[in-house]
Amino acid sequence: MWLSKFLDLEEDLEKLRSTIKEEVFDNIKKYRLTPLEFTIIESIFNSKRISGYDLIRILNKHFAGTWKAQSGTIYPLLSKLKKNGFLKIERVKSEIGPVKKVYSLTEVGEELLKVKVNKNFQDQLNFIGNFLIELASIYIHSFSEERTEERIKEVQNSVKKALENVIKNIPPTVKFKTLCQKCGTEFDRNIVKFCSECGTPLFSIEDNE
Repeated sequence: MWLSKFLDLEEDLEKLRSTIKEEVFDNIKKYRLTPLEFTIIESIFNSKRISGYDLIRILNKHFAGTWKAQSGTIYPLLSKLKKNGFLKIERVKSEIGPVKKVYSLTEVGEELLKVKVNKNFQDQLNFIGNFLIELASIYIHSFSEERTEERIKEVQNSVKKALENVIKNIPPTVKFKTLCQKCGTEFDRNIVKFCSECGTPLFSIEDNE
């Protein structure tokens, strides 16, 4: 949930040039990212290394029904981010299936993300708080006046539960699981490339795109 239409990276790149070897910047071809591109980078950072199929699944969980990520939108953006120096692709060969693409951040992509989030964290947190207050107010006033008190309590309880869930789910790293689509077995991220129970590749056929 980033405020600006584009996230300008030029100042952040200049800051990083003093700490990272100059040659790693050679592939950076773009100095501005859209909020969706930045959200993709955040999701890949938290998953370390991820297939396009699982990325789409995570993005849809992230947007919680407010927007639907689809392969026709996400795969072109992944190719663009790779071309512009933010991502790298590993081709994973399954013993019983085709080669899959697995995405991770380049050194510069990862460091840019850290700098941008570190610099804007409190502002984004304040924005989310303001957004929740405004959203709650509109929701409460969409009902008749005699139900106002009831709706205020409902909203307060909903926000309290949501914030408790946020606090509970802030670990040092995101606990992402890979799920075998055939037998349902769960694996820790990055541990295996195909299911040890049934042999099914853990990266979707869509990742060939």
